[in-house]
Amino acid sequence: MKATEGGQQMTVKRPKLKRSIIDCDIHHYTGMNVIKPYLPREYRELVDTYGAALPGGMHFNGGVGGRMVDSFPPAGGPAGSDLAYMQEHHLDPHNVEYGILTGEGMGMHGTINHDYAAALCTATNEYTIEHWLAQDSRLKGSVFIPKQEPNLSAQEIDRIGGRADIAQVIVSSGSIFPYGNRYYNPIYEACVRHNLPFTIHVGGEGSGVNAATTGAGYVTHYIESRAARPQVMMAHLASFIFEGVFERFPTLKVVLQEAGVFWIAPYLWRLDQDWKALRVQTPWVKKKPSEYFRTNMRVTTQPIEITPNREVFDQMMDSIFAKETMMFCSDYPHWDFDSPLKALPKLDDELWDRVFYQNAADIYSLPSRKAERDGKQS
Repeated sequence: MKATEGGQQMTVKRPKLKRSIIDCDIHHYTGMNVIKPYLPREYRELVDTYGAALPGGMHFNGGVGGRMVDSFPPAGGPAGSDLAYMQEHHLDPHNVEYGILTGEGMGMHGTINHDYAAALCTATNEYTIEHWLAQDSRLKGSVFIPKQEPNLSAQEIDRIGGRADIAQVIVSSGSIFPYGNRYYNPIYEACVRHNLPFTIHVGGEGSGVNAATTGAGYVTHYIESRAARPQVMMAHLASFIFEGVFERFPTLKVVLQEAGVFWIAPYLWRLDQDWKALRVQTPWVKKKPSEYFRTNMRVTTQPIEITPNREVFDQMMDSIFAKETMMFCSDYPHWDFDSPLKALPKLDDELWDRVFYQNAADIYSLPSRKAERDGKQS
């Protein structure tokens, strides 16, 4: 990439990964100013007159406005808003063969105005298709849905879920009910129809109509909210299993994104233990909870916990079945971006390949590496 020093332009060399990867969480900019042209006229006029009327922004963030200092395009504009700069700054140097776009801002998931939420989701999806997916074949999209209205959500999934450049359905972790609740069944039926994973990305907890940040209530600081993210994902994970979602929809895959990783190990131990004692109450749960996690759920790496030593790291990786369940994500361009060069300790070749490519390729129905298809060494 190019930078300036003393007014002179110079080239900054970045190390490049030899083997290509799949990045499961790239936040392209989807602010109101870029999606508004895709809204129906009545909503454009309302936004112009009254503003966006969306919940959000309860806590301060990290970095510069929550973004890396060097992620802002040199020509101006928000981080993640310039495809050419993203290519130069992240996709090319990190050898990203495929990147899953996850947008910015989930305020639509907290509004009580379901029709407005649906319009915002459609506008976000249409903007992404035209300005991102059509411009770089490496990029795959996420279907934003108004998850607080499952029937409208299913309609949006059916509208674009069959496209080859759409990889998943995405919602915020902030919700009205835990996601295993039968209220959401129309969404899962649509996901199964189109073979799309259902991804829960952190955000929106305690915002608008969504439940409080924690089981104890609202928190004061961003660090508290960040620390509570596993608690929210725990509720969703248990809900999927004990409500019997994976018995009703055995092919459905669920991705837990950006809420940490290693908390899952002791939580699965606890769920397995309690299921053995209480399974008479949920006879439709045919397998141990850990088995449902292993077959139907996936977790992304960012932000992975730093363990006291390598032995603990390896034990935790084994305990969450990482070779089958873990997928890399960078969280670009957020302030806590994880470089694929530094995110994890050195892994053996097979595990590295599963985490950085193959697990995501399997769940998103993506091909093997181009280098492998071409018969070259990757």
